Amino acid sequence: MRQAFVRATPLLATLALALGLAGCTKKDQEDPDTNVVATVNGEVLSRADFENELGRELASSATESAQHTPEEVEPYKRALLDTLISRMVLLQEARTHNITVTPEEVDRGVLRLSSDYPAGNFNEVLAQGQLSMAELKAREATRLTIEKLFANEVYTRVALTEEELRGYYSAHEAEFSEPEQVRAAQIVVKGMDEARRVQAQLKAGKKFAELARKYSLSADAKVGGDLGFFPRGQMPPAFDQVVFSMNVGQVSDVVETEYGYHLFRVLEKKAGRKLEFAEVREQVEAKLLEQRRSEAQTKYEQELRAKAKVWVNEATLQAIRGKPATQAAKKE
Repeated sequence: MRQAFVRATPLLATLALALGLAGCTKKDQEDPDTNVVATVNGEVLSRADFENELGRELASSATESAQHTPEEVEPYKRALLDTLISRMVLLQEARTHNITVTPEEVDRGVLRLSSDYPAGNFNEVLAQGQLSMAELKAREATRLTIEKLFANEVYTRVALTEEELRGYYSAHEAEFSEPEQVRAAQIVVKGMDEARRVQAQLKAGKKFAELARKYSLSADAKVGGDLGFFPRGQMPPAFDQVVFSMNVGQVSDVVETEYGYHLFRVLEKKAGRKLEFAEVREQVEAKLLEQRRSEAQTKYEQELRAKAKVWVNEATLQAIRGKPATQAAKKE
């Protein structure tokens, strides 16, 4: 589902696009203030907040160490402004519905973010994003609030009929199929001479699984070399080329790969087949629900944005060069 403001993303990208609303006040547009970038339904997006967010966005870009020209900064400014205005509109709508999040919810959200990083690395990531823990919690509160808004006001209105599910299944049959699969076992050794000796024992009647346990260097040796079922493309090409051309019970000649010298035995085969609707109904429902919710969310955001009274202070926006005024002053 398209969740422009909700879905999980790498931490720095999420933080770079998060909204800083500290210090927002009402502002009369008749006398433009150079400290104001925009107003949304009378609510101010300050230059300081915008510059801080822009600085983080530029710092996380591929050209982090380079000096950005005004032409390079311009698309970042426009994209960020659009994101922040949309975020403000959504937060204002959340307030009209009395949607809030608790400190406990925010703490759990931050914990989920930190769990994606090894111990000790999370604080380094925050430092790279130029964020304090308090700022991170504020941004997580924003994200969760908007997530609740969508859940309460958009997703609950999306419903699917059985006819729609079956129609989606019929139109996307290729997505709901099982490819041909092979279950094979292998014995892998270091050299060709050793492989030939094992091959000779197989021809003399020794069991493949026993020889795999005795000689194979692969981790699957403990289960008799059994690789389980796999479709084409999951194993190295050399494996597929051999095992998919063999019959059940057949043992291959020695196959050389970068891993060593292999002998394969095909244990079972499954032909590819179309999955019946009953088998994939839940999967179909999840896919179609994701699509419909995404469409409903897009429409909802567009309607809110169309009704919003947005004013952009172009003079101030043009004056912004990518670094907060305080930082620029220090360098001078």
